[in-house]
Amino acid sequence: MVASLAIPAGERPASGALLNAAVDEVETLDGYLARFLPARHAAALVPFLVLLAAAWASPVSAGILLLTLPPFILALALAGGAAADAQRRQFSALSRLSELFADRVRALPVLLAFGAEEREATRLGTAAEELRRRTVGVLRVAFLSSGALEFFAALSVALVAVYAGFNLLGLLPVKVPGTLTLAEAFFVLALAPEFYAPMRRLAAAYHEKQAAEVAADRLSALEAMAKAPAAQAAPLRQAPAIRFRDVTVRYPGEDRPALSGFSLDIAPGETVALLGPSGAGKSTVLNLLLGLAPLSEGEVLVDGLALSEAGSFAPSVAWMGQAPLIVPGSLAENIALSRPGVPVPELVPAITTAAEQAGLGMLLARREGGPAARLDERGSGLSGGERRRIALARALLKPAPVLLLDEPTAHLDAASEAALIETIRRATAKGGRTTLIATHSGRLAAVADRVLRLS
Repeated sequence: MVASLAIPAGERPASGALLNAAVDEVETLDGYLARFLPARHAAALVPFLVLLAAAWASPVSAGILLLTLPPFILALALAGGAAADAQRRQFSALSRLSELFADRVRALPVLLAFGAEEREATRLGTAAEELRRRTVGVLRVAFLSSGALEFFAALSVALVAVYAGFNLLGLLPVKVPGTLTLAEAFFVLALAPEFYAPMRRLAAAYHEKQAAEVAADRLSALEAMAKAPAAQAAPLRQAPAIRFRDVTVRYPGEDRPALSGFSLDIAPGETVALLGPSGAGKSTVLNLLLGLAPLSEGEVLVDGLALSEAGSFAPSVAWMGQAPLIVPGSLAENIALSRPGVPVPELVPAITTAAEQAGLGMLLARREGGPAARLDERGSGLSGGERRRIALARALLKPAPVLLLDEPTAHLDAASEAALIETIRRATAKGGRTTLIATHSGRLAAVADRVLRLS
């Protein structure tokens, strides 16, 4: 559910919270579907049938069973409310621990470099202790509620047994209609435990219902936070003109806008570089065209079509991001990520051409198998420049009339940066694409037809 929706940048929960939602909270729903729902259906039918059978043999015994039912249901409801609160606190503690753990694992090299591992281990221990306390609280409520429910179930059986015994012995202090035979007494005594058996199973699964409801609430909150995939404009057939008119982007919860009063006209086929320091809003401009940033004010027009009407121009955009994604598979499969739905074997000639244009000729020659060379998820054996070239080849492979390059030379050494800039210069010089480059590198900006400085 969450994976199928896009949560806009600036609104995304921590990765640990998403991990907890995708694994633990989704798994919690299994208990509700596999155990609670069948138990609820059985609890709605079986006691009614048992009550009818008991009433046929002994109306008084059926009345005893019926009279003990309201306290049982009341105890079940009270226990359920307490369990829900305890379960909600437990999920919050689990989410905090997941967030903390995922963040610290990701930052482990930094923690080791600064000798902060003991301090962070203490924080993890504190979060784990909080989760332990919350879990014990859930178990405490579950055991107490189970004991209360067992009491009322046992009480009903005991009262039926006392009534049957005194009736057989003729020692009842009050007159009741009818006298039980030995067979009828055994029959109602055998039925009495079955009256509460399905409800006891329901009670045992009731905490799973409460946990599932809490998990469903948290998952629903993520779903509400996510936006349905935006309507996308039909793919453009040629390089478009792009106009930004007094654009402001403000992320929820942020005091300052990420971009304010931005205006820019880009001619068809023109290459424009957005030059400025980090935080100037360069990537935000690119994200607008991809539908990944909220348009708060102003308008973006692509060949006269407004972004507010189109929702996203992603089908017409080829994009190279700051952190190139490498997936387990062949080099060709990694480059072909920009052409989903097209079999990789059909794309091999185009992949080879895009790889050559991106300056991957030496890599193809060096790796056994060329485009079929295998890569792991870490991209072992690839330099930073080669990773960027794979991402550039991926963008060049997509026949899109708009090319977006987001800090393509960031964190590269001078030699790698110079080589990649030359590759980008050749790729953009061919024309046929409206290109927007976000960069802090003056040398890369120099390949553009026009440079716009953002402060």
